[in-house]
Amino acid sequence: MTTPPIRSIVIVGGGTAGWMAAAALARMVRAGVQVTLVESEAIGIVGVGEATIPPIRTFNAMLGIDENHFLAHTQGSMKLGIEFVGWGRPGERYMHPFGEFGFDVEGVRFHQIWQKLHALGLAAPLEEYSLCATAAYRNRYAAPSGDQGSPLASMVQAYHFDASLYAAYLRAYSEQRGVVRREGRITHVALRGEDGFIEAVTLESGERIEGELFVDCSGFRGLLIEEALHTGYEDWTHWLPCDRAVAVPSANVGALTPYTRATAREAGWQWRIPLQHRTGNGYVYSSAHLSDDEAAATLLGNLEGEALADPRPLRFTTGRRKLAWNRNCVALGLSSGFLEPLESTSIHLIQSGISRLLALLPDRGWGDAERDMYNDLTRTQYEQVRDFVIFHYKANERPGELWRHVREMEVPESLAQRIALFRNRGRIFRRDDELFAETSWIAVMRGQGVTPQGWDPVADALDVNQLRPMIERIRGIFARAADAMPGHADYLARHCRAAPPPAMAAAR
Repeated sequence: MTTPPIRSIVIVGGGTAGWMAAAALARMVRAGVQVTLVESEAIGIVGVGEATIPPIRTFNAMLGIDENHFLAHTQGSMKLGIEFVGWGRPGERYMHPFGEFGFDVEGVRFHQIWQKLHALGLAAPLEEYSLCATAAYRNRYAAPSGDQGSPLASMVQAYHFDASLYAAYLRAYSEQRGVVRREGRITHVALRGEDGFIEAVTLESGERIEGELFVDCSGFRGLLIEEALHTGYEDWTHWLPCDRAVAVPSANVGALTPYTRATAREAGWQWRIPLQHRTGNGYVYSSAHLSDDEAAATLLGNLEGEALADPRPLRFTTGRRKLAWNRNCVALGLSSGFLEPLESTSIHLIQSGISRLLALLPDRGWGDAERDMYNDLTRTQYEQVRDFVIFHYKANERPGELWRHVREMEVPESLAQRIALFRNRGRIFRRDDELFAETSWIAVMRGQGVTPQGWDPVADALDVNQLRPMIERIRGIFARAADAMPGHADYLARHCRAAPPPAMAAAR
């Protein structure tokens, strides 16, 4: 006998996580499922996730969202990668670009070819063989081409956008498709006596909202997953000691860069995220090595434009919930865990959690198989992202107590193995369909100063005298393609110009 499907889903919390979940689950409304989102306007939204990585395009495409329309309504800009300043050594910088480096030759990975030629003094810096990096440093952008014979087929982009505007954009999308929003603060969570499942939430007004599946998007608090279900939290601050951030918007000055910047500071790092109407800035730091006042002063002293608000402090504990799906509750976003936004993974972790939920949506039988698979996949992804972020700290030659500590600390065995493999012959192997591609690991490994002792022997089967002009042609093709692109700001003005926010428009 077939178990009946779930007919009511309650999302607790709005913001980016809540409205992304609502937008994706709106398709279930057509299948007869009632989707209700509960949020309170009195509770602020933590907007640190304004930079994204390329899979966000897949999420928007699934919803049928037009790129230019979305960017115009979220003050969005393009992102071709992340520039890291001073991470390996003070004064050094490198780009972690999207897309691939060069092209493989006869089945030999391009970076192995480059590695050999660079060791012989016959190759330019690796970034010059990436179209995204080349365009980013020229502050240029053109849309990717579907023609595989065009250099623009190598373009891969993500976005910067105002997270609060994205949430509002998805709210309108969701409500138009039948998602019901309830305003109010939750004062009580009712659990069923027989199995401890969540039965309903009660609002301050006294309204009781029942559901069969609950999605916790309540932020760090974890109103359902932690306060009601006592799931537990796995703390990773022994590997990632930064536990605070201070954020402030500033006026745009200079070129509108199509990339995020992460600048290493004394006790952490500073982000810079350019939007059409402002620049997002923040300082992620360790409170054991810097006071809150010093962090705010450092951030304000390193802004490129005038501060547009007072610095906003944030506190967090890096780690993850021991179960992302507990009983009939699935946690998304900050309720599920937190990894500092160094590689712009916050929104992607929400997106991937939603994708898993859609793929494993339970019925009223509440079998263990779907829940266990969801938790296993979530744990694996969090650990993989964790290792990638830890590596940025581990491979450094910076002065200072924090940087010495993270340089000398023991890292997870999974990361130690990966570093050892790369140090030998520059090899990267990915497991379990992990998020970060081979190109990402190569960019950050080389950028942080990890130099392999050799290269894959298969590269020796290729003639150096033929390879050198070949990779120089690639470099030249990418340089000419980037030079032919419009400026990033010009592209946005032509295709997706955003109206100024009300406060800015009123000031004119």
